Amino acid sequence: MDTTEKLEKLKLLLDENQFKKLRSELQEYNEVDISEFIESLSREKALIVFRMLPKDLAAEVFSNLDVAVQEKIIAEITDQELGGILDEMFVDDMVDMLEELPAGVVKRVLKNTDEKTRGTINTFLKYPKDSAGSIMTAEYTNLRANMTVKEAIAYLRKHGADSETLYNCYVIDANRILGGVVSLRTLMLASNETLVSDLLESEVVKIHTSDDKEEAAYLFSRYDYLSLPVVDSEERLVGIITVDDIIDVMAEETTEDFEKMAATFPSGKPYLKTPAWELARNRIVWLTVLMISGIVTGGILSRYEEAFTAIPLLVTFIPMLTNTGGNAGSQSSTLVIRGMVLNEISVRDGLQVLWKEFRVSLVVGLFLAVINFIRLSLSYPGKGSIVLVVSLAIFATVIIAKIVGGILPLVAKVFKADPAIMASPLITTIVDALSLIIYFNLATWILNL
Repeated sequence: MDTTEKLEKLKLLLDENQFKKLRSELQEYNEVDISEFIESLSREKALIVFRMLPKDLAAEVFSNLDVAVQEKIIAEITDQELGGILDEMFVDDMVDMLEELPAGVVKRVLKNTDEKTRGTINTFLKYPKDSAGSIMTAEYTNLRANMTVKEAIAYLRKHGADSETLYNCYVIDANRILGGVVSLRTLMLASNETLVSDLLESEVVKIHTSDDKEEAAYLFSRYDYLSLPVVDSEERLVGIITVDDIIDVMAEETTEDFEKMAATFPSGKPYLKTPAWELARNRIVWLTVLMISGIVTGGILSRYEEAFTAIPLLVTFIPMLTNTGGNAGSQSSTLVIRGMVLNEISVRDGLQVLWKEFRVSLVVGLFLAVINFIRLSLSYPGKGSIVLVVSLAIFATVIIAKIVGGILPLVAKVFKADPAIMASPLITTIVDALSLIIYFNLATWILNL
């Protein structure tokens, strides 16, 4: 049974008021599927279903709900019910929720948490939104190097229930300085009297609270980790980042880059749940900038008006020229931006990128120029000079476009801007202007205009 069929089955039980059977069915479902089911319901029915859930399952479902639905549920349930949910939630999930909720709702949530949890939440909320500290969790289990394996396993059994993950156990000293890591598998396979210090790996890949969360995503991708320790400026262990949270970061960053590459400001909300006016606001700024920059192209055309007045045929090749240039530049920028995101390319690799894109552009430009020359020669017999102008312009445009597309993202990085803003729309606008200048200069020179 696929997800759609599951949701339909649950809706049927709800509509027929078979609440006992519905409650039983819900406990067999994954919390993500249940949250999707609740989000599809009206406010009243969503609350009915949510209140059917056992406390521990309700907390897991609540963590996966959309912020707007979370806000509605908080508004309807009692303080006692809210406190029960919060007691079962992990702190990092709570922090993610609080960052999106209105101030009045946040105040009520904090009022229903214990003093220790409230202090931890307030600490997390102080970290910059895009930092590793903002996505870490404080629910982890640490060990001491002088423990025996038997003591370590007993400690994990006693305290591990409140940890988000037990795959990796981080070893700290009396000052909470991170000293190493030991996997649960290693502990389980070792003899009881072996010391943790004899099993731990002292070389630990870690991240600081102030580092960008994209750096954490890169480390997870590079090393295939399930968790990553987070330390403060004094190398003290303050939290861990788990793989489920980093997957959300990767999806969020990818979406943000796609939106920037499409010349729109990131919204952070699902498309169908974003108001039309907000979508318009996110798009209109860049569209205005690109529209105004199009005046440059118009200025170039007006400057060479005599050229295409004398030979109107020249005008028919402008769309092909600008489209080819824009596409060539977009190819380069996309690959370079991807390389930068994956840490395969850095600013210091600028000359290598320039040299590689130049060589690529020579091959691609020559191929397109030859194909274009053959095609136009057959289509316009007796117009050899014009065919030569167009073919040379294609060759030169591809070279310029690929160099510009490859270098601009690196230039953006130098000025601490997001390289994604140097993607298709902006590069296309720049390349359009350059390609027209090249085209009409070649026409003026070869055709003696």
